[in-house]
Amino acid sequence: MTVEGNVITSIAAAPDTGPPPSAVILPGLIDIHCHGGGGHGFSTSDPAEALAAAAHHASAGTTGLIASIVTAPPADMLRQVRALAPLVAAGHLLGIHLEGPFLSPARRGAQSAADIRDPDPALAEDLLEAGGGAIRIMTIAPERPAASVVIKLLISAGVVVALGHTDADYATMSEALSAVGGTALVTHLANGMPPLHHRAAGPAAAALVAAAADQASVELIADGVHVDAGFTRLVFGAAAPGRVVLVTDAMAAAGMPDGTYELGPQRVRVSEGVARLADGDALAGGTSSLLQVVATARAAGVGEPEAIRAATEAPARVLGLPGHGRLAPGSPADLVVADERLTPRRVMRDGRWLE
Repeated sequence: MTVEGNVITSIAAAPDTGPPPSAVILPGLIDIHCHGGGGHGFSTSDPAEALAAAAHHASAGTTGLIASIVTAPPADMLRQVRALAPLVAAGHLLGIHLEGPFLSPARRGAQSAADIRDPDPALAEDLLEAGGGAIRIMTIAPERPAASVVIKLLISAGVVVALGHTDADYATMSEALSAVGGTALVTHLANGMPPLHHRAAGPAAAALVAAAADQASVELIADGVHVDAGFTRLVFGAAAPGRVVLVTDAMAAAGMPDGTYELGPQRVRVSEGVARLADGDALAGGTSSLLQVVATARAAGVGEPEAIRAATEAPARVLGLPGHGRLAPGSPADLVVADERLTPRRVMRDGRWLE
């Protein structure tokens, strides 16, 4: 492989001699749903904290990152968007994901109940203006009043509409996915929504049907905590190629010891690597790197090429970044050298090896 500046210029096959190599070169991974890591979070008005979180994940092989902000009072979310937007403009982040505040109170998960509100076009416009084009994804519950108005606003602004944290039934979710079209995304499938049931198929089934028809992409936190191995196999088996997007939903505790952390305005306790709200049992984000999620999906029985694609090309497709997430001439020089266990050895970002 030849790199000039920050672009891959050529790829050559290695000679087929001797034993198989003990290392593999992967495209740099892209995480489109991440709240933080290394003790730092993205729901912050401090750019230095956001940069530290991004650096933690870059060292673990995630060279492209969307910073996810959780539900909070509107003034706080606006400050956080304004703080992160320059980091997007400078290329430190690929964009911002707003996970709220237009969610279902019944399926809020670790989101702040006090700050969830009905979809508000005026607030949505304020957030978009504060981001100055940096907001790339927004999660919204399609059954909430005026959701369709905000969805149209997001589409017109070029923002990826992610349906999630929803209590919608099958018909409502299907209608919303159809209205959004092929760019639709589903936020962490199965989490933050009613369970899949054979007499009440719900939003999870609607999402799988759309993904199988190549009409939507679905996020999957395949970390062995948020979903189990069987569900991971089901989703990869049902969805059309390239329509499963592995994500971490990582928060500040990713890569850190057990203890007490924060996820936006919520306090989180981490025990044996599992993050839950300090005042309840709701899962409160993940603690894995994206490469660890890929390895867990592989251990669940997903083929390695499919698992890697779900953390590289598939998220690049969601973001509309052709050429990203691939090792090919003309692609960004973002790559990971990993061992057979998918443990990162070296990471290159923008044509430079990270220390």
